Amino acid sequence: MFVDLPGSWPPEDPQPDPRQRRLSVREQKVLIWLLGVNVLLLLIVPIGGATLVQFLVGIH
Repeated sequence: MFVDLPGSWPPEDPQPDPRQRRLSVREQKVLIWLLGVNVLLLLIVPIGGATLVQFLVGIH
């Protein structure tokens, strides 16, 4: 069953999407540095972690 409510037709025009925020040049540089540090740590930390585990096993 259809109930005709006042104001239900015609549908309202859709609102345009708000503008997406862009990163500034400084924010882009900081983001690139953070990504670089994370990739470097991703490669170095497992080696350091394995060395620490071997040290702890060796002293017991």
